[in-house]
Amino acid sequence: MEPRFNLLDSPTAAKASKRFYSASLALHESSLPRNLQELVSLRASQLNGCGWCVDIHTQEADALGETPQRLGLVAVWRHSTVFTEAERAALAFAEEATVLDGGKGVSDATWEGVRKHFDDDQLGTLVCVIGMINASNRMSLAVNMMGGTYERGMFDRLG
Repeated sequence: MEPRFNLLDSPTAAKASKRFYSASLALHESSLPRNLQELVSLRASQLNGCGWCVDIHTQEADALGETPQRLGLVAVWRHSTVFTEAERAALAFAEEATVLDGGKGVSDATWEGVRKHFDDDQLGTLVCVIGMINASNRMSLAVNMMGGTYERGMFDRLG
């Protein structure tokens, strides 16, 4: 399969992509640990089947010091021992906010779990990270972006 379309070839989509990238930089500056942002983005991308975004967030998490073991276990985090209670709460939240289960959204129990571990700013960041990765997944899947083509730093040209 080949990509169908390069969004950056469209002047309007290129402008929107640059702004989208700038918004992600603001999230990276928050107090929510960057590696957790990458793990959550990786999990949502796995659920959505977006190879392009799985590639991005695996590489970015690796660059932040995540181990191959933890990266490999993100898909089965419930059945592993390598994630903290706070990380597990964030991954559960990411799953429920990604797979909306017929409009039910996030359960009260999952919400309480993330509230227990994250302050208001971190929780707001987590909500935005999940919303943005889901939008990214959908855009990437619509134009058939392929995993294996991401090169670290390639988005720096957008800033």
